[in-house]
Amino acid sequence: MSGTPTSGASLAARRGRHAGARLPGLALRRALLGGLALLTTLVGTGLMWHILSPGGITPLRGGILALFTLTFAWVAVGFWSSVAGFLLLLADRDPLTLARRPRVADERQLPITRRTVLAMPIHNESPEQVDAALSATAESLIATGEAHHFTLFVLSDTTDPAIAVAEARAMAALQRRLEGRLAVHYRRRADNAGRKAGNLAEFCRRWGAAFDFMVVLDADSRMDGETLLGLVRAMQARPGVALIQTVPLPVRQHTLFGRLAQFAASLYAPMLAAGQSAWQGDAANYWGHNAILRLRAFMDHAGLPPLPGRPPLGGEILSHDFVEAALLRRAGWEVQLETRLTGSFEEMPGNLLDYARRDRRWTQGNLQHLRLLAAPGLHGLSRLHFLLGATAFVSSLLWLAILLAGSLDAVLIARSEPAYFGHGEQLFPFWPRARPELIAALLAMTATLLLLPKLLGLLLALGRRAAGYGGRTRLCLSALLEGLAAILLAPIMMAFHSAFVVGVLTGTSVEWGAQVREGRRVPWREALRHTAPFALLGGLWIALVHWQVPMLVAWLAPVWVGLALSPLLVRLSGSRRAAAWLARRGLLRTPEPQAHAELLEERRDLAANDAAEADTPALRPPPPECPGEMPTQLLHREPR
Repeated sequence: MSGTPTSGASLAARRGRHAGARLPGLALRRALLGGLALLTTLVGTGLMWHILSPGGITPLRGGILALFTLTFAWVAVGFWSSVAGFLLLLADRDPLTLARRPRVADERQLPITRRTVLAMPIHNESPEQVDAALSATAESLIATGEAHHFTLFVLSDTTDPAIAVAEARAMAALQRRLEGRLAVHYRRRADNAGRKAGNLAEFCRRWGAAFDFMVVLDADSRMDGETLLGLVRAMQARPGVALIQTVPLPVRQHTLFGRLAQFAASLYAPMLAAGQSAWQGDAANYWGHNAILRLRAFMDHAGLPPLPGRPPLGGEILSHDFVEAALLRRAGWEVQLETRLTGSFEEMPGNLLDYARRDRRWTQGNLQHLRLLAAPGLHGLSRLHFLLGATAFVSSLLWLAILLAGSLDAVLIARSEPAYFGHGEQLFPFWPRARPELIAALLAMTATLLLLPKLLGLLLALGRRAAGYGGRTRLCLSALLEGLAAILLAPIMMAFHSAFVVGVLTGTSVEWGAQVREGRRVPWREALRHTAPFALLGGLWIALVHWQVPMLVAWLAPVWVGLALSPLLVRLSGSRRAAAWLARRGLLRTPEPQAHAELLEERRDLAANDAAEADTPALRPPPPECPGEMPTQLLHREPR
């Protein structure tokens, strides 16, 4: 069975029957952000055109201008989203309704009347980590006194036999510990067809009809019990909404890179998310976990088809979450980003190399989305999500191309004789001159777009949450340290992303295995194998520039210094000793571990306690099935 795009009449009928929360002035918000981003892009592009125009716009300079326009527009959208988030948080306004009183406070009074499943798909994950994360979430939910409205399902796609045995043992112990307090079920598939999306779809077809809502958890997700109740109550109160995405913050990081990323997310992510929620409104995005879904809508409209052609750009849709959100919005259901519900957390790779490996998978998945830009019936913002998601990785290649093309243009100018007279009759000579005032203006504008959001996030924290970061002085020092680290690491990620994009476009596919979530120190040999080419190419590039245009070396320092030090920085990124040294001095501290201490505490005693139990029961089988259909949707235009 295949689903077809929903007609405009049926969309209007659905919106009439299922009203979501009122979103006043949503069209105006979108027009305002779009207009500001467009105006910013035009000003930046105009400055670049005037800088390049002396001597004429050659094909090389024309290419630089085109690439610059694309990347500058992407930066402008992020900048104005951050500014919007800053203003909303400063005024204590709900990003969706713009009301001063939080909407979730009103919804907190609603009694829970629906059945919700907590679904955690796993594939070759550490059983101990899965057990610890599930136990923390479950205990927090049980403490609310409302756990009887929930059921926990662990959906295993594990293919490693040794991990499967340990996994089943851990889940049996979890069932025993939570018996009588929260129902826990475990199902293991023989294969992982369709990966995570296929895993969840198989669950929906077998048990989905038994539940109203589904909260999707990753293997490293931890969610506060009150946050889970808030999501359920929000879905009950907003019958036209099919998906509500929370803002998961990284936690439990013990390496230098992990602590830097955890601090940056805590400081800046809530502000950016608030700005995004304000203009996305009823057409937000889905990040694949720490979100609640209305199961009937999801089953009816989010069945994924394979893309035509072979991998890497064809075959199974890898980054399924964006597409599922787009399909729900196409069917007339609202998709919202909820920023007022805190208590949503995740873990992340603890060093730069493992972080880049995760981005390698996302690069392929997001580039697949470019093939869906013309899919029939999609909302305009769904297409924009596809475009911005791909741009997040393609922009690195564009920036690299701009830097290389700009360096080449400077070298060509340095080696060429100035032409004072053009073709034909010319009375006066043409005196080429540099435009330092324009260059300074463009650099200042670019720095403002990149750095002002960080300053705004810092100002918000200084005003209200400084104590959670160790006080104002430590907060400012931590922000300075994170900013300097971001400057050093940005060129390395640019090089990684550029290589990933080129690899996908040239036909190299990636294996979609389990993530490396535990922080580790990268061995020198591994660091050199992956980053020595960046350091070598960066060194050759800057040596050529120094030979021909020495004054350009200082301007390019923020790029070539990071590339030259890339093996060392990758090695240091996984250092636990450096992270501990900073922690002892109160730097890179975040308020979340103190505010949610029980949820985020280490649970290393679970395995030992389970091993001490000689009568650990056998794993109980899943409950009887409640079958339902999940038809495959249509993502291409049918031939006439």
